Amino acid sequence: MHIPDGFIPLGQCAIYFALALPFVVKSISWARKEMEEASMPLFATLAAGIFAIQAMNVPIPWGTSGHMVGGVLAAILLGSPYAGVLLLTIVLVIQALLFADGGVTALGANILDMGVISTFVGFYTYRGLKGRLGIFGASFAGGWLGLFVSALAVAVELAIAGTFPLAEGLMFMGLYHAVIGLIAEGMITSVVVTTVARVSPELFPELAGEVAA
Repeated sequence: MHIPDGFIPLGQCAIYFALALPFVVKSISWARKEMEEASMPLFATLAAGIFAIQAMNVPIPWGTSGHMVGGVLAAILLGSPYAGVLLLTIVLVIQALLFADGGVTALGANILDMGVISTFVGFYTYRGLKGRLGIFGASFAGGWLGLFVSALAVAVELAIAGTFPLAEGLMFMGLYHAVIGLIAEGMITSVVVTTVARVSPELFPELAGEVAA
């Protein structure tokens, strides 16, 4: 899903930077005010895990690459979509600058797609469905939908740039990530969230209460 350099014109890249920047600034403010010191080890562990899973890329015809994202998982466990935005921003900056995984000029687009769109869509899907589906079903749905919608956003951005045709991009990016969401993103998100709620209820009392219910 990482967009490399040269796939989007610089003017378009600037627009995505401008759209993503307020969310990044807000995520930093959230971390300073809301994230407790006890949550820092979990944040670091999630960042390392997401960095690792994003290294497993599947090439996609008429697209970029297919892989998990992980921002929804971070948002659910840490209680805010801004946790996912901050975590993905850190991961994407390191990937772009040190490992050339995702372009530097396209960093704003990648943060917007994976950090903002995926996390916000997935987190609020989870919040909206957890009363009816429970945390397992709601976190599965959130992980899957966040990944799927962000993949479609990539296809639209590349089509606007004239890099790939819209119909083919939507079909392949959507299809590949729908499958990845089912067998990986959704399942891992739901299993981890439910396990954490059962194993460490003192750290996540809200999640533990949902599991008990």
